[in-house]
Amino acid sequence: MSMLYLFANFVRIGLFSIGGGLAILPFLFEMADNSDWLTREMIGNMLAVAQSLPGAIGANLSAYTGFEYAGIPGGYLAAISLTVPSIIIILIVARTLEAFKESVIVKNVFSGFRPAAAGLLSAAGFGAIALSLWDGTAPEWFLHVRWKETLIFAALFFLIVKFKKHPIVYIAAAGVLGVVLKL
Repeated sequence: MSMLYLFANFVRIGLFSIGGGLAILPFLFEMADNSDWLTREMIGNMLAVAQSLPGAIGANLSAYTGFEYAGIPGGYLAAISLTVPSIIIILIVARTLEAFKESVIVKNVFSGFRPAAAGLLSAAGFGAIALSLWDGTAPEWFLHVRWKETLIFAALFFLIVKFKKHPIVYIAAAGVLGVVLKL
């Protein structure tokens, strides 16, 4: 039954997470809120690992989540379950678009998809920021901010915008800062 649970959840996530890998975060947060084996803190750690690894973030996150739930078989099942709906949909859309590629209606539909995808990605991005920089369990409001993490975020954001180095440089720098600051 547990593998069926994993399969059903990740097929659902694969069907409805439009916009890329980070778009699965709201679904994972929902899964964490409704389960006792997954927490939002774990999702934050999974996100950090998934973004540090090569490959699609969504597939990495799903594999990691599946692994946490049911070991190696769970990791494979979650990653496959996430991607199968996309493969099927892409095949159908590609064939359909070929027949209707000049249709004004089809062009308008895709024009509507772009802001929806941007909204989903923005919500996921803000959720990741809140998860990393905010501690909702602190007793006082000013203690909710994770100050060390916020300073790392601000410094790396500035460096990324200013110097445009390869992402691995910033990932490595953040890892070193995490060790030095004992996050």
